[in-house]
Amino acid sequence: MSSVIIIAGAGVGGLALAQGLLRHGIETVVYERDAALASRRQGYRLHLDAAARDALHRVLPAGPAALFDATAGTPAARFTLLNNTFRVLFAQESEGPAYAVDRLTLRSVLLSGIEDRVRFATAVTGFRMDDDGVTVDLADGTTARGDVLVGADGINSVVRRRYLPHARVVETGVWQIYGRIPLTAETRNLFDDTMFGVFTMIAGPDGTFLGVAPVEFPENPAAAAARLTPSGRPLPAATDYMTCSFGARAEWFGPTRDRLLTLPGPDLHTIVATAVRDWHPRARALVAACAPDSLFALPLRTSVPIPPWPTTRTTLLGDAIHAMTPASGSGACTALRDAATLTEALTTNGPLDAVRDYERRMIDYGFAAVRAGAADGERFLGQDPLPAGV
Repeated sequence: MSSVIIIAGAGVGGLALAQGLLRHGIETVVYERDAALASRRQGYRLHLDAAARDALHRVLPAGPAALFDATAGTPAARFTLLNNTFRVLFAQESEGPAYAVDRLTLRSVLLSGIEDRVRFATAVTGFRMDDDGVTVDLADGTTARGDVLVGADGINSVVRRRYLPHARVVETGVWQIYGRIPLTAETRNLFDDTMFGVFTMIAGPDGTFLGVAPVEFPENPAAAAARLTPSGRPLPAATDYMTCSFGARAEWFGPTRDRLLTLPGPDLHTIVATAVRDWHPRARALVAACAPDSLFALPLRTSVPIPPWPTTRTTLLGDAIHAMTPASGSGACTALRDAATLTEALTTNGPLDAVRDYERRMIDYGFAAVRAGAADGERFLGQDPLPAGV
C-alpha cells in the first residue's frame, strides 16, 4: 500500500518537500493556513549556498529547477562590515558560490506544477497518532489521514507545540525592520561594488545597524516562466532591488516596541530615518531611497536545541524545529536540506525508518546551524540568545 504524506505549511521547506515526494510518486498533500503565497510579509530576500541549490535540484523536476536557475541572482560571495562613517571594519570572502533569491519568486517556483496538492486557507490545528498513521484536524472542522505528518509550519508551529512542547523558541532581544530599495539608474549610484556582496552591514555607534543586500534577477521571473514552463503557473513580474533592513535591541525602541508589529510602513520609515540622521550622508540617502510602504517589523527569534526524541509518525522541518537568527544566513539553506534529506529517506524506507533516519541527521546539522547563527549574532550584534551551555 502506498504512503500518504501530510505536510503542514507551504513555506520554502514544505513546498520543496512536496515537490520531491510527488516527483517520486508519493501521494502528498500540503495544508497552509494563509489564503495565498503573498498573504503575509515574511521578508524579501533569501540567501542560498551551493548546498541549498543542490538540494533544490534534487527535489525539483527539470522545469521548475531551470526556472529557479533563471531567476536566482549570484552576488559576490562576500560579507562586509562598515561603521556608520563607511569605514571597513571587517570583510570576509565566502567559500563557494552564493545565490540571492526573492522569497515570493522562490515560493512561486516551488508551487509550480503542484498547485492541486496545496490547500490554502486550511490550517492544521491538531493531530492524533496511532500504530497505522496520523489523523490531522483541520481548521474547517474536517480531518485528513496520512502515514506521516510533517510539521513545516514555521517558527510558530502548531505541530511543534503539540508534539514537542518542551522545544522552546526564544527572543534574541533584537527587532528588525525590513524594506526594499528599488534598483534604478539613480539608486545604483548609492552603492559601490563592495555592497553587491551577500550582505553588507553598517554598524551604528549605539548597537543599531543597517543591512543591505542585492536581489538582481538574471531574467525577469514572468519572462522566464513563459519561456521555460509555458503551460505552467505564471510567475509575477519583478524588478531588481536592494533589501534595506534596520536592527536594534528591543529597549532601543522604547515604548514604541509594543506597536512595531502594527505600525504602517511610513511610520517605520520615520523611525529608521531618525536613527541614522547623524550617520554618513550615504547611509541617510539609502534610507531615504527605501520605499516607505515596503517596511515592516519583526522580532528576531531562535529555537533552543534539544536532545533527540523518540521516533514516531510525526516529524518537523525547517523553522518549525530549528529556527535560527538571520545572522549566518542559513535558515532557508537548512530547510531545503531538510526537504531533500526527508525526500530521500521516504523514497527508500518505510515511514518509521525514514523518519528515524531523517531525524538522526537533521537534529545534528539543524541544531549546529542554530548554534552557528547564535554565535554570529553575538559576534556582530552583541547578543547570544541561547542559554549557557547549549
